Amino acid sequence: MQKQRSSLYSIGKNVSLRAMSNTDTYNLITILGPTASGKTTFAAHLAKTLNTEIISGDSRQLYRGMDIGTGKDLADYTVDGVDIPYHLIDIKDAGYKYSVFEFQKDFFKAFEDIHSRGKLPLLCGGTGMYIESVLRAFDLKDVPPNLELRAQLDGKTLPELVEILESYKVLHNTSDTETIRRCIRAIEIAEFYRHNEEETIELPEVKALVIGVDIDRDLRREKITKRLKSRLQEGMIDEVKSLIEGGCAPEDLIYYGLEYKFVTQHVIGELTFDEMFEKLEIAIHQFSKRQMTWFRGMEKRGTKIHWVDATLPTEEKVARVKELMQ
Repeated sequence: MQKQRSSLYSIGKNVSLRAMSNTDTYNLITILGPTASGKTTFAAHLAKTLNTEIISGDSRQLYRGMDIGTGKDLADYTVDGVDIPYHLIDIKDAGYKYSVFEFQKDFFKAFEDIHSRGKLPLLCGGTGMYIESVLRAFDLKDVPPNLELRAQLDGKTLPELVEILESYKVLHNTSDTETIRRCIRAIEIAEFYRHNEEETIELPEVKALVIGVDIDRDLRREKITKRLKSRLQEGMIDEVKSLIEGGCAPEDLIYYGLEYKFVTQHVIGELTFDEMFEKLEIAIHQFSKRQMTWFRGMEKRGTKIHWVDATLPTEEKVARVKELMQ
């Protein structure tokens, strides 16, 4: 499988990243969708058709050893005997806390790398924040958390936080004021750069064709339950035990949520098997609903998503993308 290549550039202070020269065509294809929608299989077949490579947009598949619980399904990256190169999978050890800033940086390294070989990158995943951070070129900063400041801002309303943020600067990036969490982070960054030299970063222009895999709610729920049972049979509990025995702290696995949270709680004796299964099944259903809420929010914020029916044959979905590309 594709190894992580040496980067063509690094994101740091006063680094300008070149934009793609041809701004009249798409320079990225993005396939997004909720969990259990079949987006990885779709993306792999499309990548084979286009002779290109996939960049993962999943916040947990980047961890080594977290395979069954994250649904890496690496076999899906082999299509008709052809191995599809992939990026941003298995790049960090379990226990590491990867950030959106790091994803954006690593994404553009892979993006430029793939383009350097004359190929059209294909971003595939279900982590909305990661995907939107590159599609909308979020101005992210590698600024450490300020726990004291966060404590001071805790409990304030969004309008109050916006007023505080406006005291630092004129607001050009309205995405900073969309949620309380983002606004607090923006204030944290502004406070940091009040006392430190500010970075100047230019990101490549992204002209993305965005495809969403639309799956009926009832079918999605059915597939989620079936897949959960399958993963438990495949050894998801043993996988968690192996991670803990390998030195990954239970609290770090719980931090990742969903499968790793509830299975870990079962392994350390906090939940029975039945309690674990029930809570996890509910949590995954809720997670898939939040994913769709995020994607609909992306549309409201200006991202055009072309939705395709998840139940269509793969070749029809691939054909639909090729039509849209033209």
